[in-house]
Amino acid sequence: MQLVFATNNDYKIREIKNILGDSFNLLSLKDLNIEEEIPENEPSLEGNAMYKARYIHKIVNMNVFADDTGLEIYALNGLPGIHSARFAGENKDSNANIEKALSMMGHTTNRKARFRTVIALIFNEKEYLFEGIVNGKIINEKRGNKGFGYDPVFLPDGKDLTFAEMPLEEKNRISHRARAFEKLREFLLHNQYADNKGVI
Repeated sequence: MQLVFATNNDYKIREIKNILGDSFNLLSLKDLNIEEEIPENEPSLEGNAMYKARYIHKIVNMNVFADDTGLEIYALNGLPGIHSARFAGENKDSNANIEKALSMMGHTTNRKARFRTVIALIFNEKEYLFEGIVNGKIINEKRGNKGFGYDPVFLPDGKDLTFAEMPLEEKNRISHRARAFEKLREFLLHNQYADNKGVI
């Protein structure tokens, strides 16, 4: 089955290919020579993911999916949320984003946070949403050099390693993105029924 993943993020492509396996021929935007930046101006993860999927679907007219992920920190009333990638500016500097979050949290003892991923799929001209969540906490300093984004400061509940310290295979068993994409994978493999625009 051929699918377009509406991203040019090489790390995401590797991560999702690892999750989806060999049952799918996954094409990135680079594979299709699409280099333009897709706007992310919607007020929710769901809105951003669906906008990106629709945007690319209009161009390629193929089955396509897109994702949007946010880190939601309880002490910051859910920030950075939909602003996670650009929290410290438009250049999407992960280190600057982390430093801003840690600075805003200060010495608060409430370190609870969660990662949430939403996937929007346009499949046979119908639209679907899939969600994955992992709970954890924000530690005081970065640990590890794997992963990307806020991974070095996110410690999942029940684990001793941050996402940035984990091997990819371990992260893919428990991460928010893995949980959302596993739902996508099961849907595609079994072509199970889902209500139009329903959250699965």
